[in-house]
Amino acid sequence: MICIDSSVFLPIFATKTFVYFKNYYAMEHGLLINICGWIATFGLIFGYLPQAIQTIRTRNTDGISLPGFISMAIGCAAFVVQGFLIENYYLVLTNLITCTCSVIIFAIKMHNDYCKK
Repeated sequence: MICIDSSVFLPIFATKTFVYFKNYYAMEHGLLINICGWIATFGLIFGYLPQAIQTIRTRNTDGISLPGFISMAIGCAAFVVQGFLIENYYLVLTNLITCTCSVIIFAIKMHNDYCKK
């Protein structure tokens, strides 16, 4: 009977296990990225679109912060550019829609504020 010393067996087992999980993680990594991308896309769009629809329908912009929408529009536009540069189309799609909504709300807000004066 051959007796294997645990000091030899454990590092080999740990190395093979690490390689297995590393390869498994690499295969599942793309799927995880896609799932997170779609969740983020739908979450941001469905979280942002109702505000834009309500603002377009009612033309009421009294509770909307102008600096907030300016900064959100700039941030969304920067994410659109970044999405094109890294070829992440979830990022492009999501931020293109939210940037469009921000610009529309910004335009309505500016029109309302200008007409009040």
